[in-house]
Amino acid sequence: MSTSYKGPDPVTTEIIRNGFIAATEEMKTNLMRTAYNMIIYEALDFTVGLFDRHGNTVSIGLGLPMFIRGMSETIKAKLAHFGADGIAPGDVLLTNDAYTTGSHLNHMTFSVPIFHDGRLIGFSACMAHWQDIGGTLDGMTTDIFSEGLQMPLVKAWRAGVPNEEILSIIRMNVRLPERAMGDLKAQVAAVRTGEKRFLELVAKYGEAAVDGAIASIFDHGEAVARASVAQIPDGVYEAESFMDDDGIEAGRRIPIRVKVTVAGDAMTIDLTDVGAQVRGFYNSGETAGRSAAQVAFKCLTSGLELPVNDGAFRNLTIVLPAGRVVSAERPAPMRWWMTYPMTVVDTIFKALAPAVPTRVIAGHHADLVIASINGRQPRDNQLYLYLGGLIGGGWGAKMGEDGMSATVAINDGDTHNGPSEQVEAKYPLIVERYALREDSGGAGKYRGGLGTEQVVRARHDIMFNAQIDRVDCRPWGLFGGLSALGNEVRLERDGEVERFPTGKVLSQKLTAGDVYTVCSGGGGGFGSPLERNLADLENDVRQGYVSQKAAAEFYGAVFDKDGRIDRDATALRRADMRRRGLPKDRPFATEDHSDWGGCPYCDRMLWPHPEAEQMAREAAANGLSRWRCC
Repeated sequence: MSTSYKGPDPVTTEIIRNGFIAATEEMKTNLMRTAYNMIIYEALDFTVGLFDRHGNTVSIGLGLPMFIRGMSETIKAKLAHFGADGIAPGDVLLTNDAYTTGSHLNHMTFSVPIFHDGRLIGFSACMAHWQDIGGTLDGMTTDIFSEGLQMPLVKAWRAGVPNEEILSIIRMNVRLPERAMGDLKAQVAAVRTGEKRFLELVAKYGEAAVDGAIASIFDHGEAVARASVAQIPDGVYEAESFMDDDGIEAGRRIPIRVKVTVAGDAMTIDLTDVGAQVRGFYNSGETAGRSAAQVAFKCLTSGLELPVNDGAFRNLTIVLPAGRVVSAERPAPMRWWMTYPMTVVDTIFKALAPAVPTRVIAGHHADLVIASINGRQPRDNQLYLYLGGLIGGGWGAKMGEDGMSATVAINDGDTHNGPSEQVEAKYPLIVERYALREDSGGAGKYRGGLGTEQVVRARHDIMFNAQIDRVDCRPWGLFGGLSALGNEVRLERDGEVERFPTGKVLSQKLTAGDVYTVCSGGGGGFGSPLERNLADLENDVRQGYVSQKAAAEFYGAVFDKDGRIDRDATALRRADMRRRGLPKDRPFATEDHSDWGGCPYCDRMLWPHPEAEQMAREAAANGLSRWRCC
């Protein structure tokens, strides 16, 4: 543990700590109040933070956890590029370089160096999503150059004076310059707010006290993390999962393999065997891979009990070679950068489940689940861009608790969905349905959370793109819990519904009256579904979370003529199912429940079987509780 100066007394240290937290919250509020695009002020696709003079994280405003490494590493890259002597008060440093920030070009990152008495004492920074940064709107990209404007490490302001040449380059390369420049000014206002509040703390308590408090904050974060890791049994823990494909070669799965080593109070997360960078635009930069490891580590150690700071990661070592899908090298495409890192987090939990079953959750929907829409406003023919949905999905269940429903993926943090009323007011779209998705959560003693279904009708011609994964490679269960439904995309044109085997549905034109449906997956179950409390199961059925069919097939429930669970008959069925090794997990995601593992009462007709689906349909049509095979 560090032996650096411990700073002022504990009470003053906590006041300074909370002063930094309050400052980042104010930065967040000011950005939301002044931003031009809904993805910032409604969806909250941004993060703000304050950092020490070396670029280490002191306080992060609640936002996307995936940004925790990106902003810090970006500040360090700017320091290395300009040098401490090459930056001055009033400078505003800017980049959106995907291989520095770890994310896509839409994330513009502004940083302000903070000076006191001529000395550099810290940084204020903001990373936020811009709706447009140039590049193609539709279809697949296969290199970074087709994805839009790349801003290297530059000064957008020099000594308080706007750099008009840089600002002119930005204006010329975006489709909606008024909105882009509005968001730019909002971000600059946010980082200026952070600078002001940082200096106020220094003015009140003194530079030495603030420096000492920061050192103590880091040491405390380290101590909590070490104590938590020390409770995990020493060992090497491994797990793997897969992504559906890279969007180009359908069905070619991308492996996500992790190895976690626990030794005393330190942990190493090794991502060496994660799949190599891919041709499609689902790659991430190295800082995204490291962020994924840190997000998992933070959840497993101090969680929400302690605010994020770099001290909390001192006992974490991350092994991540270049050239992986979460450490891609130039010129790999990065447009949909967050898809794979979310599953890295899930897989780290999966690896450590045997060691710390009380701290992990089963697999969750682990994707952005977004449709991106573009078109022309009917009233004035102006271009509009809508990152549609940002819909939440199901989180995995954990020991003692069902999974959360309709919640954004772990790496998205505080990101919100776009309110349907705002969508309909701003775009020629009608949100006809936004509801929980029945039976999407994995069955278990503790049920996985439910995904959602969003049905949107176009009132005018639009171009539709979905970049969704985890359709076939669905969220898994733990300790006998079953997997959940995966994500799904459907289009209805001229009354014909097309269900896609993949969630990567690009460059689809929809005309007035056509409908797109985006479904998010659920979360995996925890523990055997045959151990689920029957009162909870009855409530699930009553609320529409679980259908009677699924309750019978997976939970062994027997219903009487009034729709209530018959306790005695259910106990007998559950005993018989245990003897036969049932229930079987469903083999892949589908809305058609007829293929859920074949007959739930005997093992004669387990999927795949050419007659299984037809038998299920005949049974349902005839109101039978059993399939024809038994």
